[in-house]
This record gives sequence, C-alpha cells and structure tokens, in this order.
Amino acid sequence: MTLTLYNSLTRRESPFEPLEPPKVRMYCCGVTVYDYCHVGHARAYIVWDMVRRYLMWRGFDVRYVQNFTDIDDKILNRARETNSTMESVAERFIDEYFADMDKLNILRADEYPRATHTMDGIKRLIHELENKGYAYASGGDVYYNVRQFADYGKLSGRKLEEMEAGASGRLETAEIEAQKKRDSSDFALWKSAKPGEPAWESSWGKGRPGWHIECSAMVRDCLGETIDIHCGGSDLTFPHHENEIAQSEAATGKSLANYWMHNAFVTVNGTKMSKTLHNFITIRDLLSGNWSSDLESHPPQPPLGKGGSQNESNPPQPPLGKGGSKSDKSKAVEPMAVRLFVLMAQYRSQIDFTEEAIASARNGWQTLKEGLLFGSQHGSKLGWDVEKIDTLTGRDSTLVQQFQAAMDKDFNTPGALTVLFELAKELGKEGNVLVHQGKTETPAELLQQKWVTLVNLAGVLGLEVQPEAETEISVGGLTDGEIEAMIQQRKDARKAKNFAEGDRIRNELKDKGVTLIDQKDGTTIWHRS
Repeated sequence: MTLTLYNSLTRRESPFEPLEPPKVRMYCCGVTVYDYCHVGHARAYIVWDMVRRYLMWRGFDVRYVQNFTDIDDKILNRARETNSTMESVAERFIDEYFADMDKLNILRADEYPRATHTMDGIKRLIHELENKGYAYASGGDVYYNVRQFADYGKLSGRKLEEMEAGASGRLETAEIEAQKKRDSSDFALWKSAKPGEPAWESSWGKGRPGWHIECSAMVRDCLGETIDIHCGGSDLTFPHHENEIAQSEAATGKSLANYWMHNAFVTVNGTKMSKTLHNFITIRDLLSGNWSSDLESHPPQPPLGKGGSQNESNPPQPPLGKGGSKSDKSKAVEPMAVRLFVLMAQYRSQIDFTEEAIASARNGWQTLKEGLLFGSQHGSKLGWDVEKIDTLTGRDSTLVQQFQAAMDKDFNTPGALTVLFELAKELGKEGNVLVHQGKTETPAELLQQKWVTLVNLAGVLGLEVQPEAETEISVGGLTDGEIEAMIQQRKDARKAKNFAEGDRIRNELKDKGVTLIDQKDGTTIWHRS
C-alpha cells in the first residue's frame, strides 16, 4: 500500500516520497511561550505526534524538530505585566508546555531550537537576502522585498494586495513601520531596538529578529535547506508559512519543503476559538475539571499584545465558564480521552468543542481502555504470560491491513479508530463473560491475537494505558463494584415484586452505558455499551 498525504502547496493528495528514504525530515511550528496551552494547541501537537508515530511505524527514520518562539511582543508584554523578564517568562511557559504535552503522551521532539539561540543563523540568512537584493535596510530595520520574489503567494493562493501592513512582525507600531517600507506588503526581517527591550548586536544596529525569519533560520540550521514535511496550524499558512517560503527559497534557490501540511481549527459550539471572544479552555483546566463549554457570556477584554494564532499561545483569559468555579472532578477529562477527541476527526476537518463531543470521547476512551486492559485483567485466567507477549507479532493481519489502509489515505484516523473500537468492544464483551461466568468459549489464542492487535495499533495513535495505574474500570462514574451492587438492588426489588423500581435501576444503568442481560437460570450478566 502507498502512503498518500494532502499537500497544501499543490492542493492535492499525492504519494509520499521522502528525499532520502527511509529518512524523513519534519519541522513543526511551535508555540510562542508566554501563556498556558489550550485545546487548539492540543489538537495541533497531537496531530503531528500522530503523523510522526505513524511514519515511524511504517518504517521511516523520522527526525522531528519543533521550535519555541522565545522573543516576541507578547512575551515582553507579559514580562512587564508580571514585573518579570523575557527570559523568565519564556522558561516558565516552556516548562508548562512540556508538562501539558507529556500528559497527552506527545513524544518529545528530537530538537527544540529557540529563536534566541539561533541569532547567528538568523543574521546570516538576512545578510544573504540583502546581498541577493531580496532585503533592504531602513532606519535600523531590515525588510523583505516581497515583489522581488516571483512565486510569492504560491502556498496560500493570496495576492500581494491582500497582505496587511504590520502583519509581518505582529507590531503595535504599524504606522511607523509603514513609513520605513518601500512597499506596504514588505515584512520585517530585523527590528531596531526599543528602549528597555532585549536586543542583539548586528551590522544594522541593535535589534531583534522578525517572527518569520526565525523559523527559516531554525529549519536550515537543524534540518538543512530542503526538508520533507513542514507542518503547523492552518492559521499559519498566511503570512507565516508564505513568508518562510519567500525567505528560504530566495536565499537557497531550493524548495523549503516538499510537503506542507496544516491542521484545521478547533471551534467552541460552532464559533472559532478567539482571543476577542475569550472562548479558550486550557489543557490543564480540561484535565482538572475546571472548564465549561458555555463560553459565550464573557465581555471582551484587552488582549495581551497584538496578533493572533492558535499556534502562538493566545492567552486563555480566566475565568472560563461561569464564574471561574473550582475544579469539578466529575468533569475532569482523562488525557487519553482528549487525545481521542482530537483523533476522532480527520486532521484537516474542523472539530467543534462541546460537552457532547467531550462526553463521546470519554465514553469512547472507556471502551478502548477496557479492551487495552484485557490482557492485564484476564490474561492469567486464560493462561497467558502477559509480560512475555510480543505485541509486534501475532497480530491479526487482516485488521492491521484495514488500519493501514485508512491511515495511508492522508492519515484517516476516524477510519483507523473503527478498527480499534471493533477490537475493544469484542474484548470488552469477552471480559464481562469471564468476570460473570468464569470462562469463555472463545479460544485463548484468538483472544490474545485480538488483544495484541489492539495494543499495537492503539500505540501507533499514542493511545496507551498503564495497567498498574488502573485498578478498576469505571463507566459513567460507576465502578464494577457499584454496578454489581445496583444489580443486586434490582434483584431484591424484583423479588419483592417492585418491578417499577427494578425497571428504574435497569434504565439508570443503561443511561450510564451498562446493559443488563437476564439469564434463564435467574442470574444477570452485564456489559458496557
């Protein structure tokens, strides 16, 4: 089977052919580190983690680089507000980024370059552009001459006239900047120092780099002049990625990336996440239960800094939801349920964050978790030595092929999850049979094959569970023991001919995802829907 992916540059799906197979060089635009990450960031980095994992599973040797923007107006504004420094703000939120992403089981990148650590490469690249006539100095700033680059707009499909003045550097002083430009579409490569702000020495005077040149320099320093995959949020297509192409390709005369990939937005109840609307939910609030999807009622508040992108760490403005209430443990979402929420949609499709969507992901993860824990909970009863089972062998080849067929078509995770749910539901039913009847008619070898297949394929999507951390499966807030107790209450009610109470208990369990099956011998077995 051939892996195909949608290339934003060509606007079509095509076979993936790396430059030097099996090596794959992949660059992802990272966050501007001045605030906590939110659900929009979770989607982006779960998606690219999934792509990286799948390429590795397919046998590619992936080198994955993701940057941190650690010098920016928004970081400086946050430093002023907190009476801190740019460095301390950046360090704090880099640490917070890792704390959030580790919980979501996102693999660490092979390298995390920072803008402030790439100054030599940035200045060298600007000098090359200046020498080739693509850049010019003006009043201590350096600008890119957009009209000099004939292919400008080839990624986004936009025309020069659509580029707004000031979009280049996310500046508050667009009018002053415009006076220094030869053309309103030109964007800043280097910005002269302002009083009290960090600055670096250069031949143009003290200053700091523009946003776009940072990534061009980091890509070249870490991965070379042409890479296989450049990825990020769809909001970065223009101007950021368009400007990266203009900078890098003008300097080298080579393609910056052969494949450009972009993930779609997360919306909240149909409305795009926005600083203006303040409808952000941070990852940590989602995991702790301190969130609500009712986010439309908050009046606009002054943003921190200018500009905006889901992949630039836009600040979620507290309090979110109604009144910023304390964490509600019943609303806490497991990290793997968040990951499943993201993967239940194809990465180029918009997803809507609603309580219903999160509930669906939580229920789905409960089903998958039960299947993934089948080996640790029932393996010994079936005669397995779980610790010695190799999850890379003994898989169901037909189901593996179905999974691969879905993923090979531009990473169709909904199709791939269909295979996982089929396996998990079968194992869940078998687990209930083993619990309530003590044995099963299904051969142990077949069950082992299904379990091994599920564990292996779920791992490709980063959906994993640790048996030692899971002593009981709970559904709808009910543990196994609580379910058994309710079944006994129903049995007592029916024995007392209180059939209405018995029906009420059955319906309550059904609403919580538990189906009862009355046997001819008077016993009742149950399974999770």
